[in-house]
Amino acid sequence: MATTHATHLPALGAHQREEVGNLLQATVIELTDLALVGKHLHWNVVGPHFRSLHLQLDELIDGWRLLGDTVAERAVAVGFQPDGQSATVAAATEFSTLEQGAIEDHVVVRELANRLATVSENVRTRMDRLGELDGASEDVLTEVLRALEENLWMVRAQIPSGH
Repeated sequence: MATTHATHLPALGAHQREEVGNLLQATVIELTDLALVGKHLHWNVVGPHFRSLHLQLDELIDGWRLLGDTVAERAVAVGFQPDGQSATVAAATEFSTLEQGAIEDHVVVRELANRLATVSENVRTRMDRLGELDGASEDVLTEVLRALEENLWMVRAQIPSGH
């Protein structure tokens, strides 16, 4: 008995495949956007915590790029073609553009925390929906969510109490 379609794709209906792909695509866009914004912050951070944030941002960016690659590869595995081009990311982002020039370290921390919180919430919503459609894709987003929430914890810990 054949366990896959003739095209050797996972056994999902066309509608399911499209919805799963779109949910994964939205996550690819957000992770790509985080990486791009992270580089902007990395290059422009100033202040007493410059060095630690500069180094931390490189680690975060590397992680977001790896996560984005994992999500995009899952999309391809289910028969969806992801798009991570800059124009696609720019058109789909829900975040505003950051200011040009130097950005104070405390502003960098707040901006990171806000973006990570938003993306984490979005990923959790998509993960829950994928639980109804495709368990393997849900598992991928579960790993993404774990990583993002750990990132958020590490960034949030740098916000002074009472702020």
